[in-house]
Amino acid sequence: MSQLPTVAIIGRPNTGKSTLFNRLIGKRKAIESEVAGTTRDHIAERIETDSADFLLVDTGGMGGGTKDKDFEGDVHRQSLLALEQADLILFTINGKEELTASDHEVVNLLRRKRRRHVPVLLVVTKCDNPKKVEPTLPQYLALGIADVIIPVSAPQNTGIGELMEHIEQELKKLHFGKVPRSTETDLPKIAVIGKPNVGKSSLINTLMAEPDRAHSPLLVSEIAGTTRDASDRTIRFNDRDYLFIDTAGIRRRTKMDEGIETFAYFRSIQALQECDVAVLLLDATEPISHQDQRIAGMAMEEGKGLIILLNKIDLLKGEEKKNRIGEIERTLDFARFAPLLPCSTVTREGLLKIFPLIEKVQLNRTRRIGAHDLNQWYRDALVGPPLGELGKSKHITQADAIPPTFVVFVKNPRNVAASHLRYLENRMRSTFDFTGTPIKWIAKDSNREK
Repeated sequence: MSQLPTVAIIGRPNTGKSTLFNRLIGKRKAIESEVAGTTRDHIAERIETDSADFLLVDTGGMGGGTKDKDFEGDVHRQSLLALEQADLILFTINGKEELTASDHEVVNLLRRKRRRHVPVLLVVTKCDNPKKVEPTLPQYLALGIADVIIPVSAPQNTGIGELMEHIEQELKKLHFGKVPRSTETDLPKIAVIGKPNVGKSSLINTLMAEPDRAHSPLLVSEIAGTTRDASDRTIRFNDRDYLFIDTAGIRRRTKMDEGIETFAYFRSIQALQECDVAVLLLDATEPISHQDQRIAGMAMEEGKGLIILLNKIDLLKGEEKKNRIGEIERTLDFARFAPLLPCSTVTREGLLKIFPLIEKVQLNRTRRIGAHDLNQWYRDALVGPPLGELGKSKHITQADAIPPTFVVFVKNPRNVAASHLRYLENRMRSTFDFTGTPIKWIAKDSNREK
C-alpha cells in the first residue's frame, strides 16, 4: 500500500482546530467546544482531492491553557507525537486574540521537534473578515515558522478553498500524490493493532504459508518497536485471500517519554482508516493499557469490525486463565460486541479460528435487514419497559450498511435517552447477528420525514 501522507492540525487550546478539521472533512466529526482542551485524542479522516490524498489529523491543544490539568500532559504528548510524525503541519492561531505565551511555546516546539523538511502553513482562524488580518501579518511572519499565512473562518467557509490549494501544493512539492485505497479492493483488509511487542509480526508470520514465511517473513524481535512502518501481507486460507496490515510501530529510541506504545497508537490511527476489520492484539500476561482502550474505541467510532485476540494464552493455566479472560471482558465492556479469541503465536492455539471470525464480522458489518423484518422487530421491541420518546415512535429504517446504521423517527429527537437506544441495541443484537460490528443509531424528527 502506498504511503498516505499525514497533515496534522497543531496549535494551543481553543484556536478552532476541531472546527477547522470538521470543515475540511465536510462533516461534524471532531467535538467543537468553547472549552479549551475538549479534544484529547487524535481524530483522523482520509481526504481525497484531484491531485493528492492525505490523512488529516486533529490534535488536542499544546502549550497548556486548559482547565483539565489531569489530562493536559497526556494530550500534549499525543499532539507532540503527531507533530513529530506529520508530513505537513497546519499551525493554528486564534485571529481574535493576541499572541500568547502558549502560541510561542508551540512555535518553539515546531522549531525543535518537527522534521526539517516538513513545511508549516500558518492558519489564522476565526477571521470572518480576512482584510482585518492584514495589519497583524508582520507579527505572524516575525515568528519565523511559516512563509504562507492563510486567514480562515471555518464556520463561514472563508479561506478554506485557498487553504486546500496550499495543502495540495505542499504535498506535491514533497512528491505525494494520489494514493489508491488498495490495489486489491476485493480483499478484506485486516489491521493488526496493539501495543509494541505483543506479537503482531509473529501473528502474521504464523498465519503465512510456509513458502511465503521462508521467503519474506516480518522481522520479529524482543525489542519493542522493531517494525518501523505498516507492512501488508496477503494470506490465503481455504482458497480465500486476506490482506493483513501489520502496524507494529516505529523504531525504538534511546530515550522516550511515556514509553513507545504512543507510537504504535499513532500508526494504528493511520491503519484504521484503511482497514475493514481491526484485530486488537493483547498480551495475556499484561494488564490492558489506556492505549488499548483508546484504539478499541476508535475502531468503534470509525465503524470498523473489531476482533480481540488474547495472545500468549499458553502462559496461563486453569483458574488464572479464566480470571484473565473475565478481567479483559470487564475492562472492554464498552466493546462487548467484539469476539474475544484466546490464542498463542508460539503453540498456534486458537489461531486458525481467526479466519471464520473475520468472515463473520465482515458479513455482519455489511448486513442489511429487510424493511418488513426490521419494522416488525421494532414494534415488538417497543412492547415492554417504558422507553420515553422512543415509545411513541412508529417507524425505523436502516440508513446504511457499513457500519449498520439505523434511524428512528420521533417527535423530539432531543428527548431520546441514550439508555433507551442501548436497550434497542441489546434487543437487536439478541435477534440479529451483529457480532463484531458496532451499530450506529440516529434519532430524527418525524415531521421532517413527511
